Amino acid sequence: MTRSQESFRPRDFLLFGMTTVAVFALCVCVGSVSIPLKDTARLIWNSIWGLPVPEGISNSIILSVRLPRVICVALVGASLSICGGAMQGLLKNPLADGSTLGVSSGASLGAVIAIAFNITIPSLPFAGTMVMAILFAFISLMLILSLAYRLDYSLSTNTIILIGVIYSMFVSATMSLVITFAQDKLKHITFWTMGSLQGSSYENALVLLGALILFGGVILSRARELNAFAIGEDNARHIGVNVKGVKLTILITVSALIGVCVSIGGTIAFVGLVTPHMVRMIVGPNHRRLLPASIFAGAIFLMLADLLARILFNPLELPIGVVTSFIGSFVFVIIFYRSRQVQ
Repeated sequence: MTRSQESFRPRDFLLFGMTTVAVFALCVCVGSVSIPLKDTARLIWNSIWGLPVPEGISNSIILSVRLPRVICVALVGASLSICGGAMQGLLKNPLADGSTLGVSSGASLGAVIAIAFNITIPSLPFAGTMVMAILFAFISLMLILSLAYRLDYSLSTNTIILIGVIYSMFVSATMSLVITFAQDKLKHITFWTMGSLQGSSYENALVLLGALILFGGVILSRARELNAFAIGEDNARHIGVNVKGVKLTILITVSALIGVCVSIGGTIAFVGLVTPHMVRMIVGPNHRRLLPASIFAGAIFLMLADLLARILFNPLELPIGVVTSFIGSFVFVIIFYRSRQVQ
């Protein structure tokens, strides 16, 4: 079996898994107050198995603040990364992801509207924000791809990116208009739109985990079809792929997963662009390896970005979206330049 035909192997899982665990431990231990790994591990172990947990500031920092935050960061990074990998495979475009296409901006608009006008679902306080984010993410994706198709039937890279940029500008203007009518929530909305998982809870982690298992599982199950898209939609259709059905399935699951991430962590750009591209250089273009590897790589990338956001200007904390945007903007230029050279 050739490398391009291989699935995600146990060796790959072990390598990526161990790296993820090591980065996770680093991010839980290090911060404004650094706590030794041995003490951190003991706290977490005792908490999981109901054993006595020593009192003190370390207990509060690790169990109540840092652990749920790092778990949420890892899950958001994994979710955004697999979404980016799926979108790049679907559109045969290395510059495609939720942020460059404007899907994240659309999800943000839905969430901002929910926050500004107190749109909630009884007994589920944050579900209104989540539903609005998912709904607007899907509407945005449909609108962007429809406009791009009307302008350019080939759905070229430049056309999609141009429509995405224009749509993001439109969404930004609309969000400013909404904020004008919600001045009392200005601080909350502004910080949230820059992307932050500060104050994340275990409940948020459960929601993110459920969304990743459900929607991420659907995306992983379409890895073979995404490989077929690499040889062209017509060829994929000839070998038995339901092109329209696969497209719709992936678009819906990507929109839903991005919507959930945005509703909890705000707008965190470029994760879905950077990590699948880097992973593709390591494991190759086969989506049966690329998508699982992207899950681990996305978690690693965002955990390190969050750690940098926490310690870079300590005690001041940067929004995580600022860090990923700085990194992603440079990588975006490199990817765009390389793609133009190939053409």
